[in-house]
Amino acid sequence: MVADSGAQIAARNAASAAFRAAHAGHLDLPYGDAEREKWDLFPSREAGAPCLVFIHGGYWQRNRREDFAILAQGALAMGWSAALPGYTLAPDASLTTICWQVTRALDWLAAHGATHGVAGPIVVSGWSAGGHLAAMAAEHPAVTAALAMSGVFELAPIRDTFLQEKLRLTGAEIADLSPIRRPVVQKPVAVAYGAAELPELRRQSRSFHRIRAEAQAPGPLIPIPGADHFRVLESLWSPDGALLRAAAELLR
Repeated sequence: MVADSGAQIAARNAASAAFRAAHAGHLDLPYGDAEREKWDLFPSREAGAPCLVFIHGGYWQRNRREDFAILAQGALAMGWSAALPGYTLAPDASLTTICWQVTRALDWLAAHGATHGVAGPIVVSGWSAGGHLAAMAAEHPAVTAALAMSGVFELAPIRDTFLQEKLRLTGAEIADLSPIRRPVVQKPVAVAYGAAELPELRRQSRSFHRIRAEAQAPGPLIPIPGADHFRVLESLWSPDGALLRAAAELLR
């Protein structure tokens, strides 16, 4: 649905490769035994500075953390640290396992991040499927706040699409792992989406925010004017981006 998505992805991947090569001190740090259970950390000069965690998307079945390293650029420019976890993709892992891996990754970051210069409050963010995982990760005790971008917050519609072939969602997983159905987290959670995204992604973001607002949970709803599903990321990696500013506001 985004005509130039291929060009956008190629440009992001190239920018990420260059950024990662220029910040090679704390990469590929294992938090578990699986091949993709690794962190890339980009520490601030101040160990106690906040840390922006970014969880990549790809419908839980494609992409890799390395191709999103440019997302750390804005955080570093703001004086924060940044951290990108990997996770096993479907069908090699169920969504239950993927959510568990994110939890395990955050356990590791809380226990070992200071060794690598990352010891401040954690703001977990994610995009697309990563937006779902960020909403789930907001429940983790080490997380102070969350930014869920263009996420899938109700999993039931996924079961009726081609994505189910690899995800193999069960009824129990749909009930347990849909953020809309879980107890509302009383932490600041910003819900963001591009105004030019697919109607279902816009609807789910608005519904998730409405449920949180009705429970008096803090955090704004942030539509990014004119942004499609891929350009919405630019507002997080740009040093003056709207979502980078929103991440900072979550801690105030």
